[in-house]
Formats: sequence, C-alpha cells, structure tokens
Amino acid sequence: MKLATLKNGKRDGRLVVVSRDLTRYTDASFLVPTLQGALDDWQRLAPHLEALGHSLEADAVPSGRFHENDARSPLPRAYQWVGGSVYGSHVEQMSKAQGNKAPENFLTEPLLYQGGSDSFVDPRGAMLAADEADGIDMEGEVAVVVSDVPMGASLDEARAAIRLVMLANDVSLRELIPGELAKGYGFFQGKPSTAFSPVAVTPDELGVAWDGGKLSLPLLVEINGRPFGRANAGVDMNFDFPALIAHAARTRSLCAGTIVSSGTVSNRHGGGPGKPVSAGGAGFSCIAEQRIAETIKGGAPKTPFLFFGDKVRIEMKDAAGRSIFGAIEQTVEKYER
Repeated sequence: MKLATLKNGKRDGRLVVVSRDLTRYTDASFLVPTLQGALDDWQRLAPHLEALGHSLEADAVPSGRFHENDARSPLPRAYQWVGGSVYGSHVEQMSKAQGNKAPENFLTEPLLYQGGSDSFVDPRGAMLAADEADGIDMEGEVAVVVSDVPMGASLDEARAAIRLVMLANDVSLRELIPGELAKGYGFFQGKPSTAFSPVAVTPDELGVAWDGGKLSLPLLVEINGRPFGRANAGVDMNFDFPALIAHAARTRSLCAGTIVSSGTVSNRHGGGPGKPVSAGGAGFSCIAEQRIAETIKGGAPKTPFLFFGDKVRIEMKDAAGRSIFGAIEQTVEKYER
C-alpha cells in the first residue's frame, strides 16, 4: 500500500491512496482525513485502506492523476522526529570534520538526536536558507513511521511497530553545527526543516529488498541533474531500524506517527571513506562526506556546499527501475520574509 498527503489548504493535508506505479490516486479522507489519524487507529483502518488500494489497482474506484508536486510530506508535521546515525563511515567522517574522534561506543550503541517535527517541508518545496556561508548540505536518508511503541520495547516489538517506510532529506547547515555542538547541548539552528518523499509505503511493497529491519536498495542522489550518490541503504548499516526504535524507546514510549530515520546513507570503499560516483564509486548522500574524502586524498576539499539555485533530487528505484517513493526534488532558495 502506498499513501500520500495532498495539499488541500489545511495544515495536515488530505490522505490519499496511490497506485503502485505512482500515476493515480484515490481519495481516502472519507475513511480518515489524515495520515496521522490512520496511524492512530491503524489496526482498524489499515485493512480498509488496503482494500481501497486493491480497488484502485483494479480501476474500480474514482481516481485522479497523481502529481508529486501536489503532495506534502506524508506527515506534514509529527509528534516526534528521531534522527539516527547508523552508518559507521558517516559517523567517522563527520567526527573528523568537527575535529573530534568518533564516539567510542558508536559501534555498540545507536546515535540519535531529536529533530524539529512541528513543520516538514513539501517534497518539492524549497530548501530555504538565510546565507550560503552557513554551509548548506542535503542528507539523503531512509525513514520509518511507527505505531505506538511501549517503553522498554524488545527488538521484536520494535520490528512489529514499523508501519511505513519513506525517504528523507535531513538538511544540515554545516558551518553552524560545530559551534552548537561545542556548547555540549546538541544542535538546533544547524538542522532546518526536513523534507520527506511524496509517498510512504508499507513494508510489504518493498519485497525482498526489505528484510524486516533494513532496505537494501541504492539511494539515488543528484545535484543539478548529475549523479552524486548511489550508496546502498542496506550496506554498512551498523544498526537496523528495530534496533534504532528499541533504543529510542529505552526510557520513554513512542506514540503512533513517530518518525525514525537511519541517518545519512553511507557506504565505505575498500575499508575507507566512500568514493565519488565520477570515479566509479557509490558516491555520497551528503556533500560533507565528499569534501572529507577530497581532503584525505588531496589535502583540501574541492566540492562546495550548495548555492542558491542548486537543485537536489533524492529517489529510490526497485529492481525493475521503477520509482518506489517518488522523488524529493528541492531547489535551494534564499529565505526572504
């Protein structure tokens, strides 16, 4: 089942079911107005939404043309957004960039931060920033949406709570983050609003690429139409989603609609940092990692962070080359009140 939220002039949009080929949709708001509402009552409503999806595939219900530009992030806002960092290469490279050593326990305990969830950006909305000097960077990620998770949940309970999977662009302002982290109290201004893919899908739609905890397909990242990354989201993932969810629920329960992300998808190359796509590697899902690889190789970074007018595209395709979630496609724009 594929679900999306269409713009309707209201903050939380309108829930629709989308066809598997992402070309058509049918209204689901007569069952439940919003995706959050569906997640709050998933056991009762999911079978009805599934039936609606089957009817859509059979052309047995009224439908309209699905345009990704009309979609909001599946959850335009959420009760909680938890960002992980489970790819060891990314943790190591970001630590180097900040002049630190990687945390001693990053291979034995997941890293998490609590992101701002009051307002997410539309998948085709602008990446807004006040100043190019802030080091504007994208971060391509995979995320899951869960149902209610009890405090102290087991891995099996965490796995069973995964309801939906989607992609994310967890934007970072690289020049602001080190100063915030130096205060010893996390970061806030360095993490603007996140965008998610136009469509969220139930795990069964992913076939053999989903093993119950990780999604083993390349995450395709482009900058200005040129390939930048194609790292496989299932490779070099130190902790899967059940481990992340259980860790997040160690001291608190998680409410239905909580979003948990993998962190920036990152693959090693020959045991070291990644290798650019242009050089035959899997590339990167953020610019910061390519800059670090350039510094290691040549003593200084060559690739600039994003400028106003640059366009970022993040997408994932199945084995047959079909888009699964639709594409996050954002242009970097200067914020003007």
